[in-house]
Amino acid sequence: MTSRVYNFSAGPAVLPEAVLEQAASEMLDWRGCGMSVMEMSHRGKEFVSIAAEAEQDLRDLLGVPQHYKVLFLQGGATGQFSGIPMNLLRGGERADYINTGSWSKKAIKEATKYCQVNVAWGADEETPMHIGAPSEWRLDPQASYAHYTPNETISGVEFHWVPDTGGVPLVADMSSTILSRPIDVSRYGLIYAGAQKNIGPAGLTIVIVRDDLIGGALPQTPSVWDYKLQADADSMLNTPPTFSWYLAGLVFKWLKHQGGLEAMAELNKRKADKLYAVIDNNPFYSNPVDPACRSWMNVPFVLADGRLSETFLSEAEAAGLTTLKGHRSVGGMRASLYNAMPEAGVDRLIEFMQDFARRQG
Repeated sequence: MTSRVYNFSAGPAVLPEAVLEQAASEMLDWRGCGMSVMEMSHRGKEFVSIAAEAEQDLRDLLGVPQHYKVLFLQGGATGQFSGIPMNLLRGGERADYINTGSWSKKAIKEATKYCQVNVAWGADEETPMHIGAPSEWRLDPQASYAHYTPNETISGVEFHWVPDTGGVPLVADMSSTILSRPIDVSRYGLIYAGAQKNIGPAGLTIVIVRDDLIGGALPQTPSVWDYKLQADADSMLNTPPTFSWYLAGLVFKWLKHQGGLEAMAELNKRKADKLYAVIDNNPFYSNPVDPACRSWMNVPFVLADGRLSETFLSEAEAAGLTTLKGHRSVGGMRASLYNAMPEAGVDRLIEFMQDFARRQG
C-alpha cells in the first residue's frame, strides 16, 4: 500500500488504491474531454455514459434481474429509513422489523412515523450479540414488507442466512455487506446500501427495488424519495452525486478485475477467519458476539485488561494501523475488513496484536 496506512475505519472506509490512482489520473481531464468528472453536466453525454456503465457493471456483479430497478440516490441509508415506508406501504399500515442492533433500531424509530411497526424479533439487551432463531420471530403475514439489517456495523452481528418471510417482500439494509460476497437478489423486494463502506465515497446510496413495489408512494412523499419518479428519470430527477457515482463505477470495475464476488467472498472470509482465530486463541483478547453470527466485515474485540485499550490504540496508530477504536456504545476495538482492506493489512494487525499481547500480557 505504498506509504498509506492500513485504515480499519467502519466508514467512510478504505478504497482500493488502484481506484484512487485512476481517479487521480483522470481528475483534471476525463478521457480527453478536457473536464473533470466533478465539472460535467449530469445530463451531458460524458456523464450519462459513466452512469450507464456503472449501473451495468453493478447489475453484472450482483446478477440483478431485469425486473428490478437500480437507483443511485442521495441521503444515505438513513434517508431510506423514511423512503422505504413511504414507497412500500402501498396502502398498508403495518411493517415487520427485526431488531438486531443500533441500525435496526434507527430504522424502526423512523418507520414509526409512517406505519405500525411490528418488531418481529428483538433482543432484550441494549446491544444484541446474537440473532434469534426464526422460530422465535413473530412475523405478520399482512405486513407490507419485512425489514432486517444483515450486518450490524457497530456490534459486529451478521446474518449468514436469508430470512424467509413468505409472500411479504423482504427489505435489507446491506450498507456493510453489499458486494462482499454473491447474493441472490431475487429473494429480496428491496436492497439498499450507503456507499461509504464497500462501494465508494460517502454521498451515494444504492437502492435495488423490484418493479412491482414502485409506483404507489404515499401522497406526501417528496419527489426525490419517490422510487418511480427516480426510476423514470434514470436517478437524475435532481442533480445526482456525480463524482461519487463515477468512483463507485471504478470500484465496480476493480471488483470485476479481482474475479468478481465469488473471489471477494473467499478473500473476505479468509481475512475474518484469521483475525477471529487470533482473538479466540489468545486470552488477552475476546469477542462478545455469538460465533454463529459473527460479522466478516466488522470485527469488534476487547482486551482482558481494558485499562490498556488507549495504549493499544496509540501504539497501533504509530504502527500505521488506524481507526481501530470501537464505537462509543460498545467500547473496545473494531477492525472493519471491507473489500478494499488488503489481506496484508489484516496480517499486519495480527502481528501487532500478538506482539502487544506478549509485551503487555
